[in-house]
Amino acid sequence: MNGWRRWRARWGSSVRSRVLAIALAPLLLALPVLLLALSAWTEIAYDRLLRTKVRADLAVAHGYFEQVMLEVGAGTRGVAESYALHRQLQRTGTRRTAASAAPELPSAWLEQERQRLGLDVLVLRPPHDPVAPPAQSRGSAARLVVWEPAQVAALAPHLLPRLGIPLVPTRNAAPTARTAEERALLMLASAPLPDDAPLPGWVLHGGLLLNRNLDLIDHINRIVYPEEALPFGSQGTATLFLDDVRISTNVRLFGNERAIGTRVSRAVRDAVLGEGRTWFDRAFVVNDWYVSAYEPLTDSAGRRIGMLYVGFLEAPLRWVKWAVLGVTVVLFGLVMAATAAWSLRWARTLVEPVERMHATMRRVEDGDGGARVGPLAAPDELGALARHLDRLLDVVAEQTAHLRAWAETLDRRVAERTRELQASHAALRRAQQQLIKSERLATIGQLTASIAHEINNPIAVIQGNLDLVRETLGPGAAPVQAELALIDAQVERMRLIVTRLLQHARPTEFAGYVEPLALAAVVDDCVVLVQRLLQQRAITLRRDDRASAPVACNRQELQQVIINLLVNAVQASADGASIEVASGDWVEDGVVVGAWLEVRDHGPGLAPEVRARLFTPFFTTKPDGNGLGLWISQGLLERYGGRLEADNRPDGPGAVFRVRLYSEPREPQAASA
Repeated sequence: MNGWRRWRARWGSSVRSRVLAIALAPLLLALPVLLLALSAWTEIAYDRLLRTKVRADLAVAHGYFEQVMLEVGAGTRGVAESYALHRQLQRTGTRRTAASAAPELPSAWLEQERQRLGLDVLVLRPPHDPVAPPAQSRGSAARLVVWEPAQVAALAPHLLPRLGIPLVPTRNAAPTARTAEERALLMLASAPLPDDAPLPGWVLHGGLLLNRNLDLIDHINRIVYPEEALPFGSQGTATLFLDDVRISTNVRLFGNERAIGTRVSRAVRDAVLGEGRTWFDRAFVVNDWYVSAYEPLTDSAGRRIGMLYVGFLEAPLRWVKWAVLGVTVVLFGLVMAATAAWSLRWARTLVEPVERMHATMRRVEDGDGGARVGPLAAPDELGALARHLDRLLDVVAEQTAHLRAWAETLDRRVAERTRELQASHAALRRAQQQLIKSERLATIGQLTASIAHEINNPIAVIQGNLDLVRETLGPGAAPVQAELALIDAQVERMRLIVTRLLQHARPTEFAGYVEPLALAAVVDDCVVLVQRLLQQRAITLRRDDRASAPVACNRQELQQVIINLLVNAVQASADGASIEVASGDWVEDGVVVGAWLEVRDHGPGLAPEVRARLFTPFFTTKPDGNGLGLWISQGLLERYGGRLEADNRPDGPGAVFRVRLYSEPREPQAASA
């Protein structure tokens, strides 16, 4: 709906679109309606024409089929009533005194007559023969009969090879359990001999077997569809069905193999054999669509026993129909294009001045002050309006130039004053931050110096008494030499801590020896020191060491930072939780400049108010904390140009602390910049 409104607003606001709509609306509406009507009429006429054609084809095929039945009946009756048969029966001595003795029949002569008449069956049978059908009581034409294999074997055994048609699986056919069609469909005439014949009451049966009768079906096809009777390469076909099985056809299955044994679709079978209707419609025949006609074949009792079919390929005619429609569409399109071109040419003289004025105003709105409509050939009111617009734009451009000059002067003065204010504000802010930091450092320095002085005295006493104990005991101190060495190490560590506290009062001085360190090795040393704490809380430590670049730092100070982060993570985690330690290379502008290390926990995370004060001295969320651990760690890293960052985990609750250090030490000012 919104797209329709935008399209309508766009076209409704254009003079060209309105003019073209007025000129082309009748054409654009009338021609498509006419084209649709023509297409619908063509479709209806096409279908009627094809049905009329196939109806006529079926009438021709039916007529020839009836003629063949008449010929079979006339030929059989003619032999039965002929003097030649009367004489042949007399010669064979058929009058016998013994009623039980079978008469001798002129079989050789009957075979000659059968071949002469082109029949498949010509046999003489006694009256009331249980195998042969009774004599015809009326009509001179043959009738259609269905014989079982036993009847064929008894009356015409030479026809048995043409029976037994295997059923071929066919698309859309009705389901069946049969695998072959063993019955025979015949045109059969049964003519009784005259009363004065040597064998009165006997019946002469003459017939034509329709199973695999390719000569008959091809002849029907030639009569219905002679050469070049169908246009555009369409092919005509004819078929005889016994029930729903093709027993004689010129429809091809593939190559030159005929589709004998295939079956008709269920829809056609139900309509023709089930309801007795004649089918005139499209039908899928074996493997393609045909315009088809089916009529039922009935026996003398009126039972529907088969079908006669004729039809022709629909595809070539369908392509012709679409080609005609395509040509019609193309012609309509050419007419519409020519009409539109003519309308555009005439509308241009009216639309061009308006469009040029509109384009000029657009260019002026986009900042092109020199845009003008220019001379127009039209001497009408629109041309005068365009010239007036150009004069008005000249006046506006002149006034705009004066205003722009004043504006540039004012902007230049404002920019100069703004730069001065910004420089003053930045300097004031830096001075304020430096003052705050200096005051904090001074306060902490005083406190640190006091604490260091108070701790150094007992350290000196402990060290002195330890030396006195060692001298006094002499060799007797050997059993506790390890303990004494441990006390020495801890006293030295206390001295180092005091020294580092004093160094925080002098942040610009380095506290120790700087060396290139591998983060993985430093983490290994730190894990050993906190292993007992991890075991007490049953906390699992997972590592992902990927840093390949070394970092420039003092080993003890870096250990102090990492241990502080690990202890904080343990304290923030629940018993049985896990802590991840990961590292990687620090890349800036595509160049590896150092490495980073992250300590991730699954604790409650960092609230916004906690993150704001996290690195300020004496701020802590622990009841027994002093609030100096993170502040000291940050100060240690800044000495080497590094930094300490804190954030919440993106994948769930918990905090992430990230250490960044360069491979070469940098001044704190350079790092902060």
